[in-house]
Amino acid sequence: MTALLDTRSFVLPPERNATAPPEARGLARDDVRLLVAGAGLTHARFRELPFHLRPGDLVVVNNSATRSAAVAGRIERRQVAVHFATWLDDGGWVVEIRTTARTPFPAGELSAGTVIQLPEGARATLREPWLPGARRLWVAEVTVDPRDLMGVYGSPITYAYVPQRWSASYYSTVFGRIPGSAEMPSAARPFTEHLVLDLIAAGVAIAPITLHTGVSSPEAGEPPSPERCTVSAATARMVNDAKAAGGRIIAVGTTVTRALETAADPLGAVRPVHGWTDLVLGPDRPARVVDGLITGWHAPGASHLDLLVAVAGSSTVETAYAAALDTGYLWHEFGDSALLLRER
Repeated sequence: MTALLDTRSFVLPPERNATAPPEARGLARDDVRLLVAGAGLTHARFRELPFHLRPGDLVVVNNSATRSAAVAGRIERRQVAVHFATWLDDGGWVVEIRTTARTPFPAGELSAGTVIQLPEGARATLREPWLPGARRLWVAEVTVDPRDLMGVYGSPITYAYVPQRWSASYYSTVFGRIPGSAEMPSAARPFTEHLVLDLIAAGVAIAPITLHTGVSSPEAGEPPSPERCTVSAATARMVNDAKAAGGRIIAVGTTVTRALETAADPLGAVRPVHGWTDLVLGPDRPARVVDGLITGWHAPGASHLDLLVAVAGSSTVETAYAAALDTGYLWHEFGDSALLLRER
């Protein structure tokens, strides 16, 4: 029996960071490892996912496509990276400023009125912090549409554990159709068209939601940021019908889980939604509709871990993380995967 693990304080050895896409390690996308956890533990490959689901299950995916949301800028003479997180209804943009070494820009050196010079003479002027009590994300007024800059000068948002720069194609998913995510909805990265067909052949249905991701790496204690999401009437109907027929709802990633739970009423029925979600799942708000989720492996203390517990329960999550550490699984967007199932 694998011991439980404190997901808030475990130590992640540096060699467990996936520093490059699996393709660079000679693997197909769907050949990464898959740990299935629920009533027990099973080690598999991601391409074997259909064998761990049942006919009648519904897999819900995120069809948001990743933008090249990192654009080089300058604060006075200092080079910086501007991460464009999301657009606001008043025309402003939420941004994160990072150093060229991809570390957080010193918060004490940013203030309302700070001007960031951007390509083609464009400017972003910081207006105010976006989230109460935090200074990582700022609302900025930008003199041009940042989407135009991203299309010419942007690159995928990356962090220091991936030393080499990889092109935008490595940050895409097979489901991405609607541009809007600052970072890849990475739980879906291992899916391939072939695997999708295998799922359908196994009697597993697939339905989309849209949730445009913001930027990760929050400050300690900072809650998940609000994000734009849409759950269509068609997807809501498929979810409710699958539940009524005894099927399980399997969310591909924390993004899908957040969207579906935002759309769920207190009894777990899903209705169409369109707009912003600031839902935070955890001990005070467990999952009502999602029965399991496919996810990558998250860093110690990450807020996403509370969401995993809200779906699968603390024992399943802690046991899975302990097993992943014991058996060499790789972390982050280019790493391995898990299927965490709520025990019934």
